[in-house]
Amino acid sequence: MSRRRIGFWYRLAAILVKPPLLLLFSRDWRGMEHIPVEGGFITAVNHNSYLDPLSYAHFQYNTGRPPRFLAKVSLFQSGPVGRFMRGTGQIPVYRDTLDAADAFRAAVDAVRRGECVAFYPEGTLTRDPRMWPMEGKSGAARVALITRAPVIPVAQWGAHEAVPPYVREKRLRLLPRKTLTVVAGPPVDLGEFYGRQPTPEVLREATDRIMDAITELLADVRHEPPPVERYAHRKMLPERRVPRPAPEEEKAE
Repeated sequence: MSRRRIGFWYRLAAILVKPPLLLLFSRDWRGMEHIPVEGGFITAVNHNSYLDPLSYAHFQYNTGRPPRFLAKVSLFQSGPVGRFMRGTGQIPVYRDTLDAADAFRAAVDAVRRGECVAFYPEGTLTRDPRMWPMEGKSGAARVALITRAPVIPVAQWGAHEAVPPYVREKRLRLLPRKTLTVVAGPPVDLGEFYGRQPTPEVLREATDRIMDAITELLADVRHEPPPVERYAHRKMLPERRVPRPAPEEEKAE
């Protein structure tokens, strides 16, 4: 993909965002050789800081293949945010659809057009106490099996030191100067899943394969082994209150 296809809005975002990132942070970037030169592909990235999207987007932009992030469709509908999202080619996700596969139709279309589509498979900031990737959701695997496009695992580390997740005081912690590490790995081999029905079991196996690749990259960055079992984050539903049956009336003696 040539840089002339990046577009005005993405270039404007780069002009605004790159200078502060270069000034405030050091960079440790590796694995750019794994980013495809042409054709559509998917990146699957771990998530441990609100700063992650900027750090990863900076890395990916410099490869000449800017990422298209998935975001809820309401962000595209009006105002400056909507104009920016549409202008930079971000991808709306239709979460209210009844068909789970159809929810990612725009991502499938983007990959088939030759774009880089970026997924955060965990779906949210990691809740793992030691900041390892959690269990992933099936979106990236689903799009990969439909398109058969390469899936490039990407590990990030360091952004959480500047912007820690889930803290009450959301402020930058810039000193001492932090290093933002972004590492891309070789494509995840999903060939054995091609042609199979996308059952929940198949999607889970493919998703686990993707998360394993991300975790392996992160373990290399952190120089420590990952946990044996991946953290499973479940949203706790409010406990349903079941009406207690009324006591039976005492029989008259």
